Amino acid sequence: MNQGIINKDKGFTLLEILVATSILAIAIVVVLQLFSSNLRSITASEDYVYAAMKADAKMKEVLAEKEIKERSMTEITDDGYNINVNITEEKKEGRDLLNVKLLRIDVIVQWKKGRKEKSLSLSTLKLVKKI
Repeated sequence: MNQGIINKDKGFTLLEILVATSILAIAIVVVLQLFSSNLRSITASEDYVYAAMKADAKMKEVLAEKEIKERSMTEITDDGYNINVNITEEKKEGRDLLNVKLLRIDVIVQWKKGRKEKSLSLSTLKLVKKI
């Protein structure tokens, strides 16, 4: 018969709603930080993959030459990559009687990302006839 009395057992209190909202907000922030961290990692790996492709292409170009000589050369690409190639003869000891020499080929790709200088290097050895 008392219809003016409100039943207090139904629903959530304001404090419970604030705590639940706070926990949900913290969880969303953590998930968003993970996504942004992954996006930065993907961008960095794309730069390294592109640099590795440039270095590999330059290495194949050098190895395809008919006559490889000791030298150093530098090339700057249109997209800002600096490619350095160094070809040097490895240790000469013990090969005086042989008609071959061992060349070390180093390809170093450098680029700038923001304020940071990044680089990647590839190296190989090639046995060539003495001229």
